[in-house]
Amino acid sequence: MKIFKFFSKKIFPILLVNFIGILGYSIVIPILIFIVTDLGGNGFIYGILGAMYPFFQFIGAPILGRLSDRIGRKKVLVISQTGTFIAWCLFLIALILPETKLWSSNSEFTGNYIMTLPLILLFLARIFDGFTGGNVSVANAYLSDISTDEDRDKNFGMMGASTSLGFVLGPAVAGILASTILGEILPILLAAIISLIAILVIVVRLPESNPCMVDTGSLNLKSFRRFFQVEHKDCFSDETVVNDASKNINTFRGVLKQKGVSLLFSIYFLTFLAFSLFYAGLPIYASTMLEWTAVDLGIFLAYSSFIMILVQGPLLSFLSGKVSNIMLITLGVLLLSLSFFLLSFNDLIVLYIANTILSLGNGLMWPSFLSLLSRAGNRSIQGTIQGYGNSMGSLASIFGLVLGGIMFESMGVKIFIIGSGIFLVILILLFINYIRMKNTETKTDQTVEIV
Repeated sequence: MKIFKFFSKKIFPILLVNFIGILGYSIVIPILIFIVTDLGGNGFIYGILGAMYPFFQFIGAPILGRLSDRIGRKKVLVISQTGTFIAWCLFLIALILPETKLWSSNSEFTGNYIMTLPLILLFLARIFDGFTGGNVSVANAYLSDISTDEDRDKNFGMMGASTSLGFVLGPAVAGILASTILGEILPILLAAIISLIAILVIVVRLPESNPCMVDTGSLNLKSFRRFFQVEHKDCFSDETVVNDASKNINTFRGVLKQKGVSLLFSIYFLTFLAFSLFYAGLPIYASTMLEWTAVDLGIFLAYSSFIMILVQGPLLSFLSGKVSNIMLITLGVLLLSLSFFLLSFNDLIVLYIANTILSLGNGLMWPSFLSLLSRAGNRSIQGTIQGYGNSMGSLASIFGLVLGGIMFESMGVKIFIIGSGIFLVILILLFINYIRMKNTETKTDQTVEIV
């Protein structure tokens, strides 16, 4: 019966918001390359377009995270989802506009492409969506607000399961809808509608979670100004008073000074870097060396998401309170390192074994890591911490996706072995942190004995 706590009244609204957001985002993944090429672009343009979202998310996520600490999570989630809705509207306009040629290029570096007016709109859409795309970090901050130490691990596991479910259904829905007479227009239209539904769910179903904020933003707003009105409760602690003395606590440098945050940010960056190499190399690997079709690759990725749903939902719910975060993260990192190594073997059975281990490792490691990050630092700046963490992932994605495509051309499947090595580096960082924690505990115990 523990599985049904997934639908508990407290966390269900934020899980629903996260699921709807991921579903809308994942719908475009399998059809974006076809949209780009149909509008005059090529692989080079597709790569640059793909980097726009994480680049501008790198800039926007910390801003939205800090803003959520000031005006509340709910309002910032509305802002973020509104940006996503506008981006999908720009997508739809791009598909309707005539393909007016702006310039063209044909070189060894860029390949042959024609830059059209609809392509420019696609770039604007990804830029706008990326800059307002702090919904993941703010949603994690929201979940941190409403979680206790007893249910935190389980709640973040459920959040991961809702993400995986969105990634399972999104590409499948896109494939079905794109095969209709309307082509790519129908999936994009559905993504816009889903984004609009997410806004309504946030406004109607999602209570404000920031414990020091009075929720003044409801549907019955009389003015735009009132929506951004901020009223603080009397919510102070010794920790808050101490940190209020530091004016720069919500800067990147101030966040790094929070206990344990710098290590967690390093793990955040390295994890996204390894997975960026995976997502950059896998499609090329599948289409060239393995000679897979888009359907084969879709089944491979859908299988991975399905395994993660089982791990992040029932399994993590069962393990919550029985196994520590550090143990789950360590086990997950070991499995991820092994899986990346096995991905370098050109054998279908071995690849699916690798995919199973990868999904198990990712399902155990990532929600447990996010749960650990939600405990780090001052609670009053949790949105800021999550925002900068999201930026670490965005920066790693930009670097890894560009580097991964280049490296695969010269290294082939050895790129996955590099990913395996990155996870071993994470394991070393975890071990160093464990030693430091033990030394700190020993010194504390000695001090207590002297006193």
